[in-house]
Amino acid sequence: MNRLRIGLVGTGPWATATHAPALAAHPDIDFSGVWGRRPEASATLAAAHGTAAYADVDELFAASDAVAFAVPPDVQAALATRAAAAGCHLLLDKPVATTPEAALGLARAAERAQVASVVFFTLRFAEASSAWLADQENAGGWFTGRADWYGSFYTADGSAAFPSPWRASRGGLWDVGPHALSVLLPVLGDVSDVTAAAGPRDTVHLILRHCGGASSTAALSLTAPVECAGLAVELRGESGVAVLPPWEGAEEAFPTAVDELVTATRTGTAHPCDVRFGLRVTEILAWAEERLPAG
Repeated sequence: MNRLRIGLVGTGPWATATHAPALAAHPDIDFSGVWGRRPEASATLAAAHGTAAYADVDELFAASDAVAFAVPPDVQAALATRAAAAGCHLLLDKPVATTPEAALGLARAAERAQVASVVFFTLRFAEASSAWLADQENAGGWFTGRADWYGSFYTADGSAAFPSPWRASRGGLWDVGPHALSVLLPVLGDVSDVTAAAGPRDTVHLILRHCGGASSTAALSLTAPVECAGLAVELRGESGVAVLPPWEGAEEAFPTAVDELVTATRTGTAHPCDVRFGLRVTEILAWAEERLPAG
């Protein structure tokens, strides 16, 4: 069977630290090239991993069977729609977009082109967390849950580990909110109602009602003090209390996402974290944003 050729759109910190090394090292795919909005960055990243740099994104699409994205969500939505139209399978970052309209357009483009898609929700691909989630789905009978993600991406003086304008403008709801929903929805079911309240800085608190009758909460922030930063996921129900175990992070999880995209392209079976799931996450986050008090 032919090896899948996967290209990379993006040359920023995540592309450099996670996406490009994983694609270059993956034993079952060919890293077909890099495109970024800064040609010099594309050339540098491509040279570091022995692949080609493309000046035209459509040329990258033509040279690839699939494309991985490491760009801001609304840039991603537009470019991934073009990639799908070119027949490329999609390895997307979360959120797939920051408006339901853009996410729906992308999902429809993928369906029209009949391309496979996987959205990289880290906890769904890290070994320990994905196994834990599968166990909780099988157990069932959950009464309530919570998913709290207190990030310290920004320091007290307002600086960040690296510049990220879209994170600065959209905050924890849109950056870590997708992670929370990615673990709550498969276990507790789709969301039928949401309440949102603003906390300190960019912090947002969500109360979610799930279609099966369960409820959950989420606390989402990129501006928590370093001393209290961390992730906690907890479920309570007929099986007692289940707590998410420690996990390794994106470097360990991303190659698994590549594996699962390869499988989806070969089997034609939709992945649980496909673009349609990414669309639903975007819809819920936009719904929550509408419920936040003005200002």
